[in-house]
Amino acid sequence: MNFAPKPKRSQTAHEWVDYLRESEGLGGILAKTEDLAKLKSILGRSLSALDLGQFSQKIELGWRQGGQKELYLVVNNASIAARLQQVLPSLINELAKNGLVCGAIKVQVKPSPPNWDIKARADARAPRKPTGLNEVARSSWQGLLEKLAPDSSLRKAVEKLLQNKPK
Repeated sequence: MNFAPKPKRSQTAHEWVDYLRESEGLGGILAKTEDLAKLKSILGRSLSALDLGQFSQKIELGWRQGGQKELYLVVNNASIAARLQQVLPSLINELAKNGLVCGAIKVQVKPSPPNWDIKARADARAPRKPTGLNEVARSSWQGLLEKLAPDSSLRKAVEKLLQNKPK
């Protein structure tokens, strides 16, 4: 089998990066991505200085909309969030030492997606209609009826129960 030769690429990676920077909408996305990458590396260094470097891969981060004073850290579980809450003042100081000035840090736990789904059973059938009393239940009620006084209101109720036929 002969395949057609691949066309030569006319643009290099640098040309694509230049295109992304010049483009109106894509340039902003590229700038935000670069800022988040820098922020992630500064956070990793700061956490390592506090002996919490193992958490750096488990944290998603970003700035609060409207200003660059409040940093948000989103973590997967509450134990990491609690540990970060304990060291927030030290983390703010370490971030400042690494060149990132922020006034406050908010730590939030990311809600986990449910790992189960409710589905209808494949063998779901219409519910069965009641069939009445079985033989054991009927004989038990009959035995109770014989023990009750003839003028008892309970006897009348049991007689009425035993008179009903299954539909």
